Parts: sequence; C-alpha cells; structure tokens
Amino acid sequence: MKTFNLGGSLLILLILLVTHCLEAEAQVCRPSGNIRGRKPPPEECNQENDSDCCAEGKFYPIYRCSPAVSGNTKAVLTLNSFQKGGDGGGPSECDNQYHSDDTPVVALSTGWYSKGRRCLNEIIISANGRSVRAKVVDECDSTMGCDGDHDYQPPCNNNIVDASKAVWEALGVSRDNWGEMDITWSDA
Repeated sequence: MKTFNLGGSLLILLILLVTHCLEAEAQVCRPSGNIRGRKPPPEECNQENDSDCCAEGKFYPIYRCSPAVSGNTKAVLTLNSFQKGGDGGGPSECDNQYHSDDTPVVALSTGWYSKGRRCLNEIIISANGRSVRAKVVDECDSTMGCDGDHDYQPPCNNNIVDASKAVWEALGVSRDNWGEMDITWSDA
C-alpha cells in the first residue's frame, strides 16, 4: 500500500515555485550599465523631430536586452527620419540605405533588433484603434550613444519602436501629437 508523503510533496511544490520565479526573473531586462554624456560639437546633434542631444556629464542607462516579445508586445513609438540628413544619422543597418519618410519603416531597440534577425521583416504596430505594417530597417541602439555615430543622441531605451512619419500617419495620429506614444507590436 502506498502512503502519501506530505513533506515530500510540499518540497516538490516549493522547488517548482522557486524555479518558476527564477525563470520569470530571468526575463526582466535591467540596465547593463551607463554611459556618460558628452557635449556635442556645434551643429553636430540633429534635433529634427525633437530629438534629444546628450548632456555633458549626464549618465544614460544602456541595455543589451529588451522585454520579451509576444503577440502583443508593449512599446513606446518614437519619431525618426530615415532620410539622408535626417535625425536617424547614417544609412540603415539592415541594408545600408536611406529610406523615405513616406515609407513605413522602423528601427527597434537593441534586444528586439536581435543582432539583425528581424532585418527587412515586417512588424504590425497597433495604436489609436488602427494597425500598420512596417519594415524593420535599423537598430535603435540601446548600448551606445552620445557620439558621432549616434548623432550625439542618448542611447535608446529598451522598449522603443522608432518609426518614420508614414507609420504615424497610418496610425491616424495628428501631427501635434507626434513624438512618443504607447503602442503594441508583433512580428507579422
């Protein structure tokens, strides 16, 4: 006859609970460190679309990760120009090209960019009661910034979808509300 061992069952339950908590903790994305801002040389920080310039001596968090991607990933939509001379800096990482602001394209935070694994794939962005498909063409660097390669702008946060004007228009956002907006996104 088998006997029920309450102590053994509780121990197994405790181990499963601790394992689950540790797995959940591992999915949290925390800053990987900081970089110190440097004052940009005159005329070197492009502030198109109200982009921030690094401040001398200010510390900016850097991230090597982003929150886990789901079918409804929460993010912050920001405005970026992917055109030559725009506040996006140089050509896009995925194809070494500039892109018209009239084309729905995005840059994703470093973790979501996933070392280029999402390059030239589409994502679906939802907000304001609408959805739009946009092509991933660039990384919104969460690991570096405040230098010439990054147009003397701070590193991106870990939850950014940096989008062209075409994305904002497709979402039906009035121009006076362009800049930052809470959204959800998913892989198309």
